Amino acid sequence: MAGVSTLVKELREKTGAGILDCQKALTETGNDVEKAIDYLRQKGLAAAQKKAGRETNQGLIHAYIHGGGKIGVLIEVNCETDFVARNEEFKAFVNDLALQIAATDPWYIRREDVPADIIEKEKSIYEAQAKETGKPQTAWAKIVEGKLEKFYQQRCLLEQEFIKDPTITIKDLLAQKIAKIGENMNIRRFTRYQLGQA
Repeated sequence: MAGVSTLVKELREKTGAGILDCQKALTETGNDVEKAIDYLRQKGLAAAQKKAGRETNQGLIHAYIHGGGKIGVLIEVNCETDFVARNEEFKAFVNDLALQIAATDPWYIRREDVPADIIEKEKSIYEAQAKETGKPQTAWAKIVEGKLEKFYQQRCLLEQEFIKDPTITIKDLLAQKIAKIGENMNIRRFTRYQLGQA
């Protein structure tokens, strides 16, 4: 039994899920911690999707200054109630998002936010690069597609790897927080300032 409680503790530390959820995940996966993490991530995503339609009119605007005043981030994250907006875990989550933005310089929240002209411009650059590789023309479309995916992962906040845990994306982190806190949340907007940068 001590072995199971140790696994539950480990799983809680890695996922932030509740004790009962961790116990159920371990039972469902035969005490395999890695599979239990996947199980909890899927459940978190499902819980987040159920809450996705709920309105988010409360929340927090947070300012973060990094590097001795060289980088600044202003971010708005919304939730359903003022109670959650004042919750320490929600505040920590918003701060983590600001840290992420300061460190990785995303341009958009989600891939759907990328303007069509930017996508076309990126594609034309990638097509020119594909031609330079010397690979056959039949391979160019796949090369362009792969580079465009990398562009989304680099420039869209929700698709980035979380700097504090690269095994999950910001989208996964958001789903985990929605499942754990029990309210829908929405990253509404952000602005990143860098000293001397236009």
